[in-house]
Amino acid sequence: MAPVLEFENVSKRYRSLFGSQERWALRDFSLQIESGEIVGFLGPNGAGKTTAINITLGLVQPTGGRGSMLGQNFGNAPTRRKIGFLSESPTFYHQSARDVLKFCGALNGLREPELSKRINDLLERLGLVPDADRNVGKFSRGMLQRVGIAQALLNDPELLILDEPTSALDPISRLKVRAALLEARACGKSVFLSSHQLSELELICDRVVFLQKGRVLALGRTQDLLHNTAEFEIVAEGISSVPAMARQVSREGSGWRFTVSAAQQRAAAEQIWANGGALLKVVPKTRSLEELFVDLMTSTTSEDREKRRRDNC
Repeated sequence: MAPVLEFENVSKRYRSLFGSQERWALRDFSLQIESGEIVGFLGPNGAGKTTAINITLGLVQPTGGRGSMLGQNFGNAPTRRKIGFLSESPTFYHQSARDVLKFCGALNGLREPELSKRINDLLERLGLVPDADRNVGKFSRGMLQRVGIAQALLNDPELLILDEPTSALDPISRLKVRAALLEARACGKSVFLSSHQLSELELICDRVVFLQKGRVLALGRTQDLLHNTAEFEIVAEGISSVPAMARQVSREGSGWRFTVSAAQQRAAAEQIWANGGALLKVVPKTRSLEELFVDLMTSTTSEDREKRRRDNC
């Protein structure tokens, strides 16, 4: 089966008015998103995430490379009716939330009675029923965000492209949105979302891709990336002290929990056995998505500084 969304070596270069300066927003970006998966798109501000999303929608033309969405080239107008899109800061005409959704649904070709049925369902799922007939001009940013998510889901899209979908939401609203996205995945839909809410992405993403200065730093299954095979966590009991190479030491019931490098794993185990202790657990150390993000971005920044230093020598 063909990918739902595919980037093939997509690049985007911006030049100043007279061409004296240029900036690459994307460099040889490649990614495939399959049916029924949620993929998180991560990176600092200015990494190129929004540029990539705009290229998929045909709002920006790439400098090089190609891509497809639902089997059609980026920007294909009929295909856009099959996707749901949420921009980072959604804005709407000053109508009631219900009328906003009716307008958006009509633009996507939905007709009565299916349109009203879909609207009522989404208002209920996203906790907007009490405010459905209020003017959205009086809504908080979080409420506008929920209206935006409702309009993205309204046409029962095969692909959802979401830019910061939970940025202004309270915990209960985030839970509702998370449930809606997981339900979409269970129905075979695909979700491509950009967000700085890393703890949320860690809960729902099948895969994540990290972008820095337009280039892919890391790409893989979320749980695989969060298992740090360079370090192992050990839990042991029956010893009075931990091995000398142990780090991040803490008590674990009547025993100890600590971390060692992969190279030191066997030596630590042998010291525990030699002292009459028992190993309760030896597993690769896990880290949060936030810790992985910081590690990747920090190491890249350090490499850039070193490269500039060498170039200036």
